[in-house]
Amino acid sequence: MLAAGLSTGAHAGASPACHARSGEHVVPLVELYTSEGCDSCPAADRWLSARFAAASANDAVALAFHVDYWDRLGWKDRFATAAFTQRQHDAMRANRATFVYTPQVLLQGGDFRQWRGDAFDRRVSAVRKQSARVRIVADVAMENGNVVVHADIARPAGSRDNAIVGVAYVDSGLVTQVRAGENRGARLVHDHVVRAFHAQRVGERPSTVRVVLARPAEAGAHPRIVVFVQDAATGGVEQTLDVPLTSCV
Repeated sequence: MLAAGLSTGAHAGASPACHARSGEHVVPLVELYTSEGCDSCPAADRWLSARFAAASANDAVALAFHVDYWDRLGWKDRFATAAFTQRQHDAMRANRATFVYTPQVLLQGGDFRQWRGDAFDRRVSAVRKQSARVRIVADVAMENGNVVVHADIARPAGSRDNAIVGVAYVDSGLVTQVRAGENRGARLVHDHVVRAFHAQRVGERPSTVRVVLARPAEAGAHPRIVVFVQDAATGGVEQTLDVPLTSCV
């Protein structure tokens, strides 16, 4: 039986460390694609902060990916990267869509435009009732200013050899005073911001992923490591594990 939880432990070459494992049911993954240069994005940012308390995952795990295609309009979002824009384009193709937009919410890898209403909560609740077919066991430790993640992934026999494991360094309580662009003059507070991200393919057999992520110089209020597994072809998320870094130090 798999039990969700954290415990103090040690992993080779890294200490102190914490250990976490996924549970028997699927934990939903919510992705917000946003930008400080988009005037319709602050409302979605506030929704993400309100819907998912910064200190815990609540009933799902939230990630905010800041995209960089708004940067050309006068304000450079310091959280945005071309890699996050590429991830949104990959999701677009997996969803058989023809364009990307902000703010966009993905639930379990699928575009979910009704995120403001009760339909979102109903879908989250339905996902949480699904039995997990994927197991994630993670050890997270601090090492020379970096976060070292060892994740063991077990998928069902017969699974296609095209799963992707994503590992994200996430933080909350980050504040920006915007001085140009569509949100000029606004004070934006961001939660669940992806500050560093790594993704790689794994196969049917149990796989071990080792990822080293640099801790950003700008510290927020609730740093976390999020590990998730998704189908590379469909984008569907199979399981998610949330590890608060405050448990590791």
